[in-house]
Amino acid sequence: MGEAQDVEAARRFYDRISSAYDALADASEGACRERGLSLLAPAPGESALEVGYGTGHGLVELARRVGEAGRVVGLDVSPSMAREARGRLDREGVAARVDLRVGAAPPLPFEDAAFDVAWMSFTLELFPETTVPEVLAEVRRVLVPGGRLGVVGMATPPAGASESALSHTYRWLHRHFPHIVDCEPIDVEHLVAASGFELRAGERMSIWTLPVAAVVGVRPRAA
Repeated sequence: MGEAQDVEAARRFYDRISSAYDALADASEGACRERGLSLLAPAPGESALEVGYGTGHGLVELARRVGEAGRVVGLDVSPSMAREARGRLDREGVAARVDLRVGAAPPLPFEDAAFDVAWMSFTLELFPETTVPEVLAEVRRVLVPGGRLGVVGMATPPAGASESALSHTYRWLHRHFPHIVDCEPIDVEHLVAASGFELRAGERMSIWTLPVAAVVGVRPRAA
Protein backbone atom coordinates (compact mmCIF):
# COMPACT_ATOMS: atom_id res chain seq x y z
CA MET A 1 0.00 0.00 0.00
CA GLY A 2 1.12 3.56 -0.69
CA GLU A 3 1.27 6.29 1.93
CA ALA A 4 -2.08 7.81 0.90
CA GLN A 5 -3.70 4.37 1.01
CA ASP A 6 -2.21 3.73 4.47
CA VAL A 7 -3.69 6.99 5.76
CA GLU A 8 -7.10 6.29 4.26
CA ALA A 9 -7.12 2.75 5.66
CA ALA A 10 -6.25 4.08 9.12
CA ARG A 11 -8.98 6.71 8.88
CA ARG A 12 -11.59 4.13 7.94
CA PHE A 13 -10.47 1.71 10.66
CA TYR A 14 -10.65 4.28 13.47
CA ASP A 15 -13.87 5.76 12.18
CA ARG A 16 -15.41 2.27 12.45
CA ILE A 17 -14.23 1.56 15.99
CA SER A 18 -14.44 5.07 17.49
CA SER A 19 -17.66 4.51 19.46
CA ALA A 20 -16.39 1.20 20.87
CA TYR A 21 -12.74 2.13 21.37
CA ASP A 22 -12.94 2.85 25.09
CA ALA A 23 -14.65 -0.45 25.77
CA LEU A 24 -12.05 -2.28 23.69
CA ALA A 25 -8.87 -0.60 24.86
CA ASP A 26 -9.09 2.12 27.47
CA ALA A 27 -9.43 -0.15 30.49
CA SER A 28 -5.99 -1.58 29.69
CA GLU A 29 -4.32 1.54 28.31
CA GLY A 30 -5.56 4.02 30.91
CA ALA A 31 -3.10 3.29 33.72
CA CYS A 32 -0.13 3.41 31.32
CA ARG A 33 -1.36 6.69 29.84
CA GLU A 34 -1.74 8.25 33.27
CA ARG A 35 1.76 7.20 34.31
CA GLY A 36 3.23 8.60 31.11
CA LEU A 37 1.49 11.93 31.64
CA SER A 38 2.82 12.05 35.19
CA LEU A 39 6.36 11.59 33.85
CA LEU A 40 5.80 14.28 31.22
CA ALA A 41 4.39 16.65 33.88
CA PRO A 42 2.65 19.33 31.78
CA ALA A 43 2.63 22.56 33.78
CA PRO A 44 0.20 25.49 34.12
CA GLY A 45 0.51 27.95 31.26
CA GLU A 46 2.24 25.57 28.84
CA SER A 47 1.18 24.90 25.27
CA ALA A 48 0.64 21.20 24.53
CA LEU A 49 0.14 19.10 21.41
CA GLU A 50 -1.30 15.59 21.29
CA VAL A 51 -0.81 13.58 18.10
CA GLY A 52 -3.39 10.80 17.83
CA TYR A 53 -5.81 11.91 20.54
CA GLY A 54 -8.38 9.15 19.96
CA THR A 55 -11.40 9.54 22.23
CA GLY A 56 -9.85 12.44 24.13
CA HIS A 57 -8.73 11.11 27.52
CA GLY A 58 -5.25 12.56 27.13
CA LEU A 59 -6.59 15.89 25.92
CA VAL A 60 -8.72 16.22 29.06
CA GLU A 61 -5.73 15.60 31.32
CA LEU A 62 -3.51 17.95 29.32
CA ALA A 63 -6.15 20.68 29.51
CA ARG A 64 -6.48 20.26 33.27
CA ARG A 65 -2.73 20.37 33.80
CA VAL A 66 -1.96 23.42 31.64
CA GLY A 67 -4.97 25.25 33.07
CA GLU A 68 -6.80 28.27 31.72
CA ALA A 69 -3.52 30.07 30.98
CA GLY A 70 -2.33 27.21 28.75
CA ARG A 71 -3.52 25.82 25.46
CA VAL A 72 -3.93 22.36 23.99
CA VAL A 73 -4.05 21.32 20.33
CA GLY A 74 -4.95 17.82 19.18
CA LEU A 75 -4.39 16.19 15.78
CA ASP A 76 -6.02 12.89 14.76
CA VAL A 77 -6.68 11.25 11.42
CA SER A 78 -10.24 10.15 12.26
CA PRO A 79 -13.28 12.49 12.10
CA SER A 80 -15.26 10.01 14.20
CA MET A 81 -12.61 10.02 16.90
CA ALA A 82 -12.79 13.80 16.84
CA ARG A 83 -16.52 13.65 17.55
CA GLU A 84 -15.94 11.26 20.45
CA ALA A 85 -13.19 13.49 21.81
CA ARG A 86 -15.28 16.64 21.49
CA GLY A 87 -18.09 15.03 23.46
CA ARG A 88 -15.66 14.06 26.24
CA LEU A 89 -14.14 17.55 26.35
CA ASP A 90 -17.61 19.08 26.59
CA ARG A 91 -18.64 16.73 29.41
CA GLU A 92 -15.44 17.45 31.33
CA GLY A 93 -15.82 21.22 30.92
CA VAL A 94 -12.48 21.84 29.19
CA ALA A 95 -13.54 22.14 25.53
CA ALA A 96 -12.89 25.89 25.42
CA ARG A 97 -9.15 25.45 25.89
CA VAL A 98 -8.65 22.62 23.35
CA ASP A 99 -8.26 23.11 19.59
CA LEU A 100 -9.21 19.85 17.86
CA ARG A 101 -7.80 19.21 14.38
CA VAL A 102 -8.45 16.35 11.95
CA GLY A 103 -5.66 15.44 9.58
CA ALA A 104 -2.82 13.09 8.79
CA ALA A 105 0.79 13.25 9.89
CA PRO A 106 3.56 13.68 8.95
CA PRO A 107 4.06 16.51 8.32
CA LEU A 108 2.58 18.35 11.29
CA PRO A 109 0.61 21.44 10.25
CA PHE A 110 2.20 23.74 12.84
CA GLU A 111 4.96 26.33 12.91
CA ASP A 112 8.43 25.66 14.28
CA ALA A 113 8.76 25.89 18.09
CA ALA A 114 4.99 26.19 18.58
CA PHE A 115 4.63 23.98 21.68
CA ASP A 116 6.22 23.42 25.07
CA VAL A 117 5.02 19.83 25.32
CA ALA A 118 4.07 17.07 22.86
CA TRP A 119 2.30 13.84 23.76
CA MET A 120 1.64 10.54 21.98
CA SER A 121 -0.15 7.66 23.70
CA PHE A 122 -0.35 4.30 21.88
CA THR A 123 0.07 6.22 18.62
CA LEU A 124 3.70 6.18 17.51
CA GLU A 125 3.65 2.42 16.88
CA LEU A 126 0.66 2.83 14.54
CA PHE A 127 2.83 4.50 11.91
CA PRO A 128 4.74 2.39 9.39
CA GLU A 129 8.23 1.64 10.71
CA THR A 130 9.85 3.74 7.99
CA THR A 131 7.66 6.73 8.89
CA VAL A 132 8.33 6.81 12.64
CA PRO A 133 11.62 8.81 12.37
CA GLU A 134 9.87 11.41 10.21
CA VAL A 135 7.04 11.72 12.75
CA LEU A 136 9.53 12.24 15.58
CA ALA A 137 11.53 14.75 13.53
CA GLU A 138 8.34 16.75 12.97
CA VAL A 139 7.52 16.64 16.69
CA ARG A 140 11.03 17.87 17.47
CA ARG A 141 10.58 20.71 14.99
CA VAL A 142 7.35 21.99 16.54
CA LEU A 143 8.70 21.90 20.10
CA VAL A 144 10.51 24.87 21.60
CA PRO A 145 14.17 24.29 22.52
CA GLY A 146 13.97 22.54 25.87
CA GLY A 147 10.44 21.32 25.08
CA ARG A 148 9.39 17.85 26.14
CA LEU A 149 8.00 14.86 24.26
CA GLY A 150 6.14 12.13 26.12
CA VAL A 151 5.52 8.78 24.43
CA VAL A 152 3.67 5.76 25.74
CA GLY A 153 3.64 2.82 23.38
CA MET A 154 3.75 -0.90 22.80
CA ALA A 155 7.42 -1.76 23.09
CA THR A 156 9.87 -4.45 22.15
CA PRO A 157 11.31 -6.37 25.14
CA PRO A 158 14.42 -4.89 26.78
CA ALA A 159 17.75 -6.24 25.55
CA GLY A 160 18.31 -9.72 26.90
CA ALA A 161 14.70 -10.21 28.00
CA SER A 162 12.65 -13.05 26.59
CA GLU A 163 9.45 -12.39 24.68
CA SER A 164 6.22 -13.67 26.20
CA ALA A 165 4.06 -16.09 24.26
CA LEU A 166 1.35 -13.43 23.97
CA SER A 167 3.83 -10.86 22.68
CA HIS A 168 5.07 -13.31 20.04
CA THR A 169 1.49 -14.07 18.99
CA TYR A 170 0.65 -10.36 18.88
CA ARG A 171 3.52 -9.64 16.51
CA TRP A 172 2.56 -12.60 14.30
CA LEU A 173 -1.04 -11.42 14.11
CA HIS A 174 0.07 -7.92 13.14
CA ARG A 175 2.20 -9.23 10.30
CA HIS A 176 -0.52 -11.50 8.93
CA PHE A 177 -3.71 -9.60 9.86
CA PRO A 178 -2.77 -5.90 10.10
CA HIS A 179 -6.38 -4.87 9.52
CA ILE A 180 -7.24 -6.50 12.88
CA VAL A 181 -4.05 -6.01 14.94
CA ASP A 182 -3.10 -2.53 13.81
CA CYS A 183 0.35 -2.01 15.33
CA GLU A 184 3.64 -3.74 16.04
CA PRO A 185 5.80 -3.10 19.14
CA ILE A 186 8.70 -0.71 18.59
CA ASP A 187 11.93 0.17 20.42
CA VAL A 188 10.48 3.36 21.88
CA GLU A 189 13.54 4.50 23.82
CA HIS A 190 15.95 3.99 20.91
CA LEU A 191 13.71 5.70 18.37
CA VAL A 192 13.17 8.77 20.56
CA ALA A 193 16.89 9.10 21.32
CA ALA A 194 17.86 8.50 17.68
CA SER A 195 15.58 11.39 16.64
CA GLY A 196 17.65 13.90 18.58
CA PHE A 197 15.87 13.92 21.93
CA GLU A 198 17.72 13.71 25.23
CA LEU A 199 16.05 11.02 27.32
CA ARG A 200 14.95 12.46 30.64
CA ALA A 201 12.73 9.72 32.07
CA GLY A 202 11.50 6.27 31.22
CA GLU A 203 9.58 3.39 32.74
CA ARG A 204 8.52 -0.05 31.61
CA MET A 205 5.03 -1.43 32.25
CA SER A 206 2.94 -4.15 30.69
CA ILE A 207 -0.55 -4.91 29.43
CA TRP A 208 -1.38 -8.62 29.63
CA THR A 209 2.39 -9.38 29.53
CA LEU A 210 2.85 -7.13 26.45
CA PRO A 211 5.69 -4.64 27.15
CA VAL A 212 4.79 -0.95 27.29
CA ALA A 213 7.33 1.88 27.47
CA ALA A 214 6.76 5.37 28.83
CA VAL A 215 9.50 7.78 27.73
CA VAL A 216 10.12 11.50 28.09
CA GLY A 217 12.60 13.14 25.73
CA VAL A 218 13.75 16.75 25.65
CA ARG A 219 14.58 18.78 22.57
CA PRO A 220 18.11 20.09 23.19
CA ARG A 221 18.42 23.83 23.66
CA ALA A 222 21.51 24.02 21.48
CA ALA A 223 20.95 24.23 17.73
